[in-house]
Amino acid sequence: MSKVSQILARKGEQIWSVGPDTTVFEALGLMAEHNVGAVLVLEQDQVAGIFSERDYARKVALKNKTSQATPVSEIMTRDVITVSPDDDFDSCLQKMSTHRIRHLPVVDAKGLKGIISIGDVVNFLITEQKFKIDQLENYIQGS
Repeated sequence: MSKVSQILARKGEQIWSVGPDTTVFEALGLMAEHNVGAVLVLEQDQVAGIFSERDYARKVALKNKTSQATPVSEIMTRDVITVSPDDDFDSCLQKMSTHRIRHLPVVDAKGLKGIISIGDVVNFLITEQKFKIDQLENYIQGS
C-alpha cells in the first residue's frame, strides 16, 4: 500500500508558509508565485492554521473585506487536519473527502514534514496505475 512518505520523497518536503500577521494579499502573492492552493500559517514553528483559496473566496471576497488589510490569522482555518508519513493513500483520501479539504500537512513525532494536496495523491495514484498496466502489458506480450 502506498504511503504519504512516498509522495514527499517524490515532490520534496518544501513547505510554503506565512506568519499569522501576514496580510491575505501577501499570502495570495506567495501562493501565486509558487502555484499552490494553500499555505500553512506557522507560529513559532508550529502549525497555527492553513490559509487556502477557499478561505479567501468565502471569508474575504464574500464578506467584503480587503486582502491588503486583513491578516491571515483572521480568516485562516484553525482546526487543521493532518496525516503522518506512514498514513496510506486511502486514509488521506478519506480525510479529504470527509472534511471537504484539499490539503493535508504531514506531521510526525519530530514535527512538520511537508504538505500534500489531493492533486499530489491523484498524480501519484495515476503514475502507480500506469506502471502496473505497463508491467501487465509487458508480461502479456512476453508470454
